[in-house]
Amino acid sequence: MDSLNASFRQFNDGRFEERWEALREETLNDPRVRSFLNANPELKGTPAENRLNELYQYKNQWLNCDQCPGLEACPNLIQGYQPELKIYRGDIQLQYHPCSLKRKADEQKRQASFIQSLYIPKEMTEVSFDDFHEDNQSRMKAYTSAMQFCAEVDPGNNGRGLYIHGPFGVGKTFLVGAIANELADAEITTMIVYAPDFFRELKNGISDGSYQDKLDHVKRAPLLILDDIGAETMSNWVRDDILGAMLQFRMMEKLPTIFTSNFDLDELEMHFASTQRGGVEKVDQLKAKRIMERIRHLNDVIDMAGENKRELNN
Repeated sequence: MDSLNASFRQFNDGRFEERWEALREETLNDPRVRSFLNANPELKGTPAENRLNELYQYKNQWLNCDQCPGLEACPNLIQGYQPELKIYRGDIQLQYHPCSLKRKADEQKRQASFIQSLYIPKEMTEVSFDDFHEDNQSRMKAYTSAMQFCAEVDPGNNGRGLYIHGPFGVGKTFLVGAIANELADAEITTMIVYAPDFFRELKNGISDGSYQDKLDHVKRAPLLILDDIGAETMSNWVRDDILGAMLQFRMMEKLPTIFTSNFDLDELEMHFASTQRGGVEKVDQLKAKRIMERIRHLNDVIDMAGENKRELNN
């Protein structure tokens, strides 16, 4: 931001006094500057003359705001901030406050800080309930149930979650993204995790020593969303040491968990009981049933049906 001195230094044609007087008059007659001086008549004369540079910057930066080019292209001294004239000990000083665009951008960043995601497309963490325009009865019922969940969720005091299931492409991930954004307004931190990639990452974490930190980070989330549970390759280790231990911790701490899956609850139980060893052994059936008892007990079921939205959009 050019100062008043910088503005008239460009004139070297011997008309310095004339140019200076023109800039001075232009500054003091600016409507905003004049309004400030009229409200503080004690500043007229010498105090105002001594602070022409501040008044000039104030005038020019507000002209930038009047013709706002957008936050990213803001030419003001402090990008996204508007000047304000203040009086301190009888002197004129410039202070700055964020403009409406800056406040909006900061609020979006603040809300985004409450939504953490692993292996989830960014656009799925930016949707909201306002994006729902459905006449499908099943999706509308799911929407209503999700809104009710958002109104009642209370991590640490109420561990009830949701189990959202339905065919591929009906909008399950879209729905949990809207839940996460709704809860960001309430400053409830949500972790959205694509389950197959998360389990794979934990396995890789054993060799590099990051396993426990990654698991702790996810299992302690105030609200955990496990997206596409059942799409992972099932093993005893994933079922018992990861999923079972994580759900046990969250149940004890009353931390709600939301699941999305292509499987209904009975199909998910069969998936948990079928491991890489092949077949379904009795011990696997019992361990799968134990996990499913926790899921059934702590999660309200949402059944989503309808056309594959992804195919329709292609």
